[in-house]
Amino acid sequence: MTGSDRHFFSDERRAAILDMLERNASIQVSDIAKTFGVSVVTARSDLDALADAGKLRRTHGGAVSLKKRLVVSTQDRRVNINVEAKRLIAKTATNYIHDGDTVLLDSGTTALEFVRTLGAFTSLTIVTPDITIANVIDETLPRVDVVMLGGTLRKGHRYVYGPLALSGLAHIHADIAVICPGSFVASRGFMTEFPQMAELKSALMKSASTSIALLDSSKANNRGTYCFANLSDFQYVIMNSGSGTQMVSDAIETISEYEFRPTLVSADFIPAHPQEEV
Repeated sequence: MTGSDRHFFSDERRAAILDMLERNASIQVSDIAKTFGVSVVTARSDLDALADAGKLRRTHGGAVSLKKRLVVSTQDRRVNINVEAKRLIAKTATNYIHDGDTVLLDSGTTALEFVRTLGAFTSLTIVTPDITIANVIDETLPRVDVVMLGGTLRKGHRYVYGPLALSGLAHIHADIAVICPGSFVASRGFMTEFPQMAELKSALMKSASTSIALLDSSKANNRGTYCFANLSDFQYVIMNSGSGTQMVSDAIETISEYEFRPTLVSADFIPAHPQEEV
């Protein structure tokens, strides 16, 4: 097959993808791969090319039509906010993960970036309430097992919560909980906007030996309604540089000597593994 032939077939396939979007308003990478008999990599490349051409909008694991009305999840709307900071934080967090670990993973776009850094691990189990995270693991990380918590779906946010999720966590003891707060308020602690999510985040932490907070500096001193944890409830807080990072550092210094003080880790460099520190 010549290069021009390949180009012709890709153009036909992409036109057909747009036809599918006209009918369904959204499409998944897995659907494209199955329908056209191409690899997941090729399917993603098609969607990226169509997005670059202004023909559709990319979402996690797929795309949505620009013409048809569709409810897009909050996670999809936030995916392009502070991306580099979230990637740095996520990459730094993997330094605290070992092969063989069971990791309780929170919901959100920083948690999603964390999952995308796990390709080098050969034996991990991720327990999560987040549907998008479970889907990304299923599609891209064949050596990582995923356990989905049950519960009530929070519409538009793609995670589950409630008594079933809490009951599931009561039967789990994990090595690490990776938590993504909505904000940090110095006078209160780590915050979120949804009361049931505050309950779930707290339960994730209680079910793990070690808890790590992933917080981009823009979320420090941001608004938040429900407090789910204090600084002393975490062993590590990982942040990128910024004015908010100094605020968290100052708050750590005010913790009583009789309480636990977490380690504030800069995401601007990759630290030595905590077990290798002297």
